[in-house]
Amino acid sequence: MKKNVGGGDKTFRIILGLVILILGIIYESWWGLIGLIPLGTALIGWCPLYLPFGISTCKTKEPEARQE
Repeated sequence: MKKNVGGGDKTFRIILGLVILILGIIYESWWGLIGLIPLGTALIGWCPLYLPFGISTCKTKEPEARQE
């Protein structure tokens, strides 16, 4: 599984997930559990919804050319 969630995206997902969870606790609603989805995708660094669209916010290093 290739990572497709970058640093800024991870930070946003963590904040969003925590806000949703906290609002669920404040309003005593089970809908707050939806906050686990962005938290989970941030922690594993992979979002399944990015696959069909070919999106990746993860910066990858390009392989260096060999010198012979």
